[in-house]
Amino acid sequence: MAGLATTFGSGAMTNSINEITTDAELMMLIGTNTTEAHPVIGYKMRQAARRGAKLIVVDPRRIDLVDDADYWLQIKPGTDIPFLNGLMHIIIEEDLYDKEFVETRTENFQALADTVKNYTPAYVSELTGISEEDLYAVARLYATTDRAMIFYTLGITEHICGTHNVMSIANLAMLTGHMGRPGVGVNPIRGQNNVQGACDMGALPNVYSGYQRVIDEAARKKFEQAWKVTLPDKNGLMIPEMFEKANSGEVKAMYILGENPVLTDPNSNHIRSGLEKLEFLVVQELFLTETAEYADVILPGSSFAEKDGTFTNTERRVQRVRKAIEPIPGRADWQTIMALSAKMGYPMEYNSPEEIWMEMASLTPSMAGITYERLEEKGIQWPCPDSQHPGTPFLHAGTFIRGKGLFQAIEHIPPAEMPDEEYPFLLSTGRVLQHYNVTTPYSTGIQSMWPEEFSEFNPEDAAKLGVETGDMVKVTSRRGEITTRIKVTDRVPPGMLWMSFHYAASPANAITSDGYDPITKTGEYKVAAVKIEKI
Repeated sequence: MAGLATTFGSGAMTNSINEITTDAELMMLIGTNTTEAHPVIGYKMRQAARRGAKLIVVDPRRIDLVDDADYWLQIKPGTDIPFLNGLMHIIIEEDLYDKEFVETRTENFQALADTVKNYTPAYVSELTGISEEDLYAVARLYATTDRAMIFYTLGITEHICGTHNVMSIANLAMLTGHMGRPGVGVNPIRGQNNVQGACDMGALPNVYSGYQRVIDEAARKKFEQAWKVTLPDKNGLMIPEMFEKANSGEVKAMYILGENPVLTDPNSNHIRSGLEKLEFLVVQELFLTETAEYADVILPGSSFAEKDGTFTNTERRVQRVRKAIEPIPGRADWQTIMALSAKMGYPMEYNSPEEIWMEMASLTPSMAGITYERLEEKGIQWPCPDSQHPGTPFLHAGTFIRGKGLFQAIEHIPPAEMPDEEYPFLLSTGRVLQHYNVTTPYSTGIQSMWPEEFSEFNPEDAAKLGVETGDMVKVTSRRGEITTRIKVTDRVPPGMLWMSFHYAASPANAITSDGYDPITKTGEYKVAAVKIEKI
């Protein structure tokens, strides 16, 4: 993606978390409610703002960090590409781009310039709802600040154009030379504590560990030799494809480990029907989740407190994790997987998580120098190619992975579904701090703090419908209907309903859009058309 495929394909930060407080002079947040979804990083952003770093928040919703922001750009959902193209239009027109960086480290600049030329401030303002004055101010500020970091999360990726949104962010960072140094970069913040590690280990259908491609014959042969098996030469299925084929009867069995797609995946009625059509479902879990209720066999999972091994965080830092208690099921997750593999005819003979790590590292150039012995001292950021390498706090110093960074000429891609006469409101979803992730409703303590959904609704809309905070409403989309209590607040603009997805009693994903990014297959959770009726 824009010359940074390995990094952005993995979703890892190009730079380090501590650079927020030590190096950054400007932070641009786009599609990230950091203080609620990533509270430790959000606190560091507040610290940086208070020491004088500029803060730009681009979000349709008034998130908490707006209070600390120099600029809040209340963007219309689904218009991130026009916004970013509009900034680049101004930067190029006013000759503010980094000519040396563009000339020596990038290619395809003219195609980018020809595309963004059409995204005039007047046109972009009309599309995005952001004033021309603010577009000029933010473009000039970002381009002329020496050390500027961009942060994004699911507000950028959970669109049918999520991949192109990320490419557009990379375009902007390269255009201004904000790459390959401390205090700059493109910094996606991963959604859960070890989602980065899972991807790094190859828990994706198109790569082995370290993002070595399944369709790369040399990589595949290396793993075949190590594992003494023949491996497929084609990519596997992504999650939406799995459920498409479950519904059509082509996929007949699933093994779901630590995932609750009935609550978390878009258009969850489609997920439920797929699970019902399976001939056999195994779920390995801590709780009897909504998904586990469909299982033929439930295997006990173990929590973070029962795990030995490594977690990798959003800045690519591999860290040792040590169990606080013995696994309650009597065996760790990796031992359960080994036992299952042996029953299926492929014996595994690992004696510890360290053995598993060392085999993986021996096959993965970007992590070859990371050992448990080194991790005893401190975490190490990949790439770390050998035992003498200190790890890599920021990426792309001097060169990109592909050589030169490739600018992508990207046009506006509207959402799959927008409000209309029948479904006049826009639904967007996200997290609340108290619950963070969907497993927390199983915690009595957390439930006592925030026991039910309060969906956010603008006062103008509430007055028209005759509803007040605490009232129940029925929310209907083309996929289904749910009920929820509402909170009347100006945190959201008129025409929008904002919901969290934590509650089984108000399952937002029963009504979210069934559109998804054609490249990553990520669902468009952030934009769906709904109608709302008072109960």
